[in-house]
Amino acid sequence: MPAYHSALNDVPDARQAGNMSILPIRTKIRGPAPLADPEQGDIVDETLDLFRANSLFRNFEIKGPADRLLIILILFISDCLAKIGSARTVPTQIEASKMLNTLSVDSFAIPGDAGFPLNAHYAAPASRADAEYLRTYLTQVRQELAARLVERLYADGTGKPNKWWMAFQKRRFMNRSLGS
Repeated sequence: MPAYHSALNDVPDARQAGNMSILPIRTKIRGPAPLADPEQGDIVDETLDLFRANSLFRNFEIKGPADRLLIILILFISDCLAKIGSARTVPTQIEASKMLNTLSVDSFAIPGDAGFPLNAHYAAPASRADAEYLRTYLTQVRQELAARLVERLYADGTGKPNKWWMAFQKRRFMNRSLGS
């Protein structure tokens, strides 16, 4: 059974940095990302929907530039779940939101950097300006993804993270981690 790929691979006129798509997102967080139509899903929704199914796969065939962004965001969700799971006590929704927001703005490697774990599959941005744009875009997307992940984890109102999501905290998509 093949892994699930991004439906946004076919988006026309999507800007690219390196060989990764810069896709619109629905967000209130300030940053360079183009704004998406509020009525339609975006890459963040797609990542949250596909995370649990795709995290079971060790191999992932990249079919387009949106798949490269999907991979980075799935690996970031894995790091977020590991961060929440490694806390000494079960964090409340507010504590988890603070932890994940801090994780999302911490420095991280982008394609082309020495510490990026998937450099073989990603092209480095063409210029310093593209690299800086990609870093700020990924920071904004990571912040939005962390906020929406916390909403999903604590949606049941018990004050504890959903056990069906937390079961994936030790699972590694493609046996990789972003190292956050």
